[in-house]
Amino acid sequence: MATSSFRQLEVWRVAHGLVLAVYRLTSTFPSDEKYGLVSQMRRAAVSVPANIAEGYKRRSAKEKIRFYNTSEASLEELRYYFLLTNDLGLSNVGKDLDAAADEIARMLNGLIRKIESRP
Repeated sequence: MATSSFRQLEVWRVAHGLVLAVYRLTSTFPSDEKYGLVSQMRRAAVSVPANIAEGYKRRSAKEKIRFYNTSEASLEELRYYFLLTNDLGLSNVGKDLDAAADEIARMLNGLIRKIESRP
C-alpha cells in the first residue's frame, strides 16, 4: 500500500518522537548552553525528520536517497551530542534515546536499501 504523506512513514514518526524528546531534554540544560549545545542538538534532531519529509516528495530515487542519507548524517551528529551531554554531566541521556536513534538508523538503512533495489 502506497503512502500519501510522509506522516505515514514509521521512520518519520519515530524520528519526530526523538525530536520531541530532545526538546524536553535540552529544556533542562543550563541557560549558558542555550546558543551552544541546546541549539546544536535541536538543529540536528529536527534535521532527521525534516529530511525524511523532504526526501519523501522527491521523485528520483537518487534524490530520495540523498535526503535520507542526510537524515542519517544528522542522526549520527545527534548521537555525538548525546555522548557529549553525558560526558559534560549535563544529563544522563537514557537508553530510550539511544534505542530510538538505533531504531531510526536501522529504518533509514532499510528504506535506502529498498529504494536502491528497485529496478
